[in-house]
Amino acid sequence: MANIFIISAPSGCGKTSLVKALIDNVSDLCVSVSHTTREPRLGEVDGENYHFVSKEKFNDMCTEGAFVEHAEVFGNYYGSSKEAITKELNQNKDVILEIDWQGAQQVKNNVAALSIFILPPTKDALLSRLQGRGQDSQEVIDKRMADAEDEMSHFYEFDFLVFNDEFSTALDDIKHIIFSARLTLKEQSHKYNNLLKQLI
Repeated sequence: MANIFIISAPSGCGKTSLVKALIDNVSDLCVSVSHTTREPRLGEVDGENYHFVSKEKFNDMCTEGAFVEHAEVFGNYYGSSKEAITKELNQNKDVILEIDWQGAQQVKNNVAALSIFILPPTKDALLSRLQGRGQDSQEVIDKRMADAEDEMSHFYEFDFLVFNDEFSTALDDIKHIIFSARLTLKEQSHKYNNLLKQLI
């Protein structure tokens, strides 16, 4: 058996960097590749960054109930495929879903999953990180801050809370969550079924 981990965070909280570090440091762990209707950006590879599909195909998949969650973002659609997640789980890989709090609600209504919410240490730290990117106008930064405040108000809907003050500490915290989930009675009973039969 394997686990589904939802990881959510407002923009600027370091979620993408933390997930990349997790994949690099934790075995039998992968990120679910979402389907999207938006056009590929320069350097993006179909099936690696996203599964790029037409709106018609995406709508057909929705009708068929193919997604554990889906949403419209800035006129484009994104969704996490049940089939793709199940394929990884069947290979005994834990699966990470990088989605927002609304997607997390949908997933929890469809499948068993553990959810992790990442917060910045302070609002000032978050603002500094957004400004430090040097790629957004002040208007965009103000919008991202407003969106972040709304997202942060949903922290209580998650199973685990991680503060990304020091990156290495936050990474260790998430690792501990993953490792502890792998040691539950349910997981260990499945993994060591034959051994348990011999012992008891």
